[in-house]
Amino acid sequence: MSFDAPARKHSVLVVDDSAFMRRVISDMVSSAPEFRVVGTARDGNDALRKIYQLNPDIVTLDVEMPGLDGLAALGYIMSETPRPVVMLSAHTTEGGEATMRALDYGAVDFVAKPSGTISLNLETVADRLLAALRAAASANLSNIRVHVPRLGAAQPPHPPARLPEGGAPEFAVAIAASTGGPRALAEMIPRIRAPLGAAVLIVQHMPPRFTRTLAERLDGMARLPVSEAEDGETVRADHVYLAPGDFHMRVARDAGGAVRIALDRAPTLWGVRPAADHLFRSVADVYGGRSVGVVLTGMGRDGAEGLRSMVDAGGTGIVQDRASSVIYGMPQAAAESARHILPLDRIADAIGAGVSAGARPAERAGT
Repeated sequence: MSFDAPARKHSVLVVDDSAFMRRVISDMVSSAPEFRVVGTARDGNDALRKIYQLNPDIVTLDVEMPGLDGLAALGYIMSETPRPVVMLSAHTTEGGEATMRALDYGAVDFVAKPSGTISLNLETVADRLLAALRAAASANLSNIRVHVPRLGAAQPPHPPARLPEGGAPEFAVAIAASTGGPRALAEMIPRIRAPLGAAVLIVQHMPPRFTRTLAERLDGMARLPVSEAEDGETVRADHVYLAPGDFHMRVARDAGGAVRIALDRAPTLWGVRPAADHLFRSVADVYGGRSVGVVLTGMGRDGAEGLRSMVDAGGTGIVQDRASSVIYGMPQAAAESARHILPLDRIADAIGAGVSAGARPAERAGT
């Protein structure tokens, strides 16, 4: 008689300056059978010592800590002893800005503390934390390392002067992203040509407030203006719209023929809100073959069915390839509907080509 060996548990180091938070986070992590907490650390310096001592598979790292804070500690971790890191961030403007920088530095994902630095109700995000840890456990770490900037590196130059925003678009580009998405968008969106001649609509799985920070950050990098979408606003060409956290985003044509943004808080789909499938289906309904759908890195399968709807309506489907994805779940689920399976650095050009070609149906091809 033979027995299968038990699956190895992923070891986790929990870093937070609050003893209470360390205990709560440790209990949440230990509640999942695939993880075990091998230690805790009270600040960034303590975290670096424990990483060398315990060699954990994954680190949960608080953003705001005295002394060596989470962002600085992350820079050292990814430079000296890289491994998957999940950030825990306060639900504030300052926390959102630090979180965007943390994702640039190589953090796999982040979890928003629901009520500040010391969240007595942290258990309400237990499922979110475990999902982030599972993403970290399956992340393409070599790809994350490639994207880590140097601490203190110069900021990229301001984008070229923009052309005026366009009128009613004849084409639309719909983009889905999740884990690894903010960094992927920061690389891809500035590469999109201007003028594009199409509206760009993005669903990035993120909680409220963080999407506004992401939109502002992308707006400072891209040739096309980027904003967090507002309910009822008219969709314009050569503008990028980011779905706000906790709202599904769709497009719909009104009685006068104008296409407008529609936001709602319908039930989650695939466990997320916003969900890309809702956006993609609405783009297929409104724009038909004059559309391009893009599925970037992320866990799960959101975007796969929606991309199928766009392709069936005559649009073009593009997915990010495995090698450049932090998590290949969403792109893999959508790949069978895609005309192109491309590395991240080629997707912006493919979007431009799709718009130029009128997003006409074409023989499926891959790379």
